[in-house]
Amino acid sequence: MIKYDRLWATIKKKNLSQYKLIKDYGFDKAQLHRLRHNMVVKTVTLNTLCKILDCRIEDIMEYVPDEPKEKQGTP
Repeated sequence: MIKYDRLWATIKKKNLSQYKLIKDYGFDKAQLHRLRHNMVVKTVTLNTLCKILDCRIEDIMEYVPDEPKEKQGTP
């Protein structure tokens, strides 16, 4: 699973807010919602975030392996 937890730390580190991303950079609220819920986003969205935040992709996302099925309660 791709997780975007690092994005929120990077935004804070760069002294930005979600509000500023929306108002000053025209970032879409729906995309922020998708990122908050670790949903699928387009690479163009990730590219835009890297430009705005002046950061690398690993500063906003990470890959976390899914739990094996037996740990999820499914045989």
